[in-house]
Amino acid sequence: MHALLTHGMGRSPLSFWPLARHLRRAGIQTSTFGYAVSLQPFADIQARLAQRINQLAHQGDYILIGHSLGGVLIRAAVASLPANTPGPRHIFLLGSPTHPARLAQKLASNPVYRAITRDCGQLLGSAERMAGIAIPSCPVTGIAGTQGLSGRLSPFGKAPNDGIVSLSEVSAEWLTDQVTVPVMHSWLPASKQVAQVILERIGT
Repeated sequence: MHALLTHGMGRSPLSFWPLARHLRRAGIQTSTFGYAVSLQPFADIQARLAQRINQLAHQGDYILIGHSLGGVLIRAAVASLPANTPGPRHIFLLGSPTHPARLAQKLASNPVYRAITRDCGQLLGSAERMAGIAIPSCPVTGIAGTQGLSGRLSPFGKAPNDGIVSLSEVSAEWLTDQVTVPVMHSWLPASKQVAQVILERIGT
């Protein structure tokens, strides 16, 4: 079994180091996919990821794990794989939006946000583009953090959230299952609880 880990916007493959360590201890091979949203548009990153997945798919069973934007990229990349490419055994979405992200919508016109996140940042706030991201045909587990601030001072009000996205923004009817963990968004790839959920779902 091989796991390909795709990080979130503004992060790097190093953010997955704790999770990769847990997976390797369970006998799962791991590798990471890196990108920079300030250098490439979403479609170009997606194409590179699809090529990487296609290579991996012909080597045996594999799972895909995506944090935040990484999960959106995975969904888009899997949908663009050649017809003869074996699909993943399971996809895990860690705090990954399935709907337009509220914070991305609020920051869409901010010049600093636009300069840093470019096309990918605009995609996350676009209802039309997010609706066009394909639904995977394999089992998909959503893992959502709930440690974000709630209440009057929170941009999410009383809604459960991880500090970056609310629970409703990472939920969908097509998810095979969804698990919540008391973790903030940025720490999801480093959470031992997240690793345990993944290992339980793949039966190790």
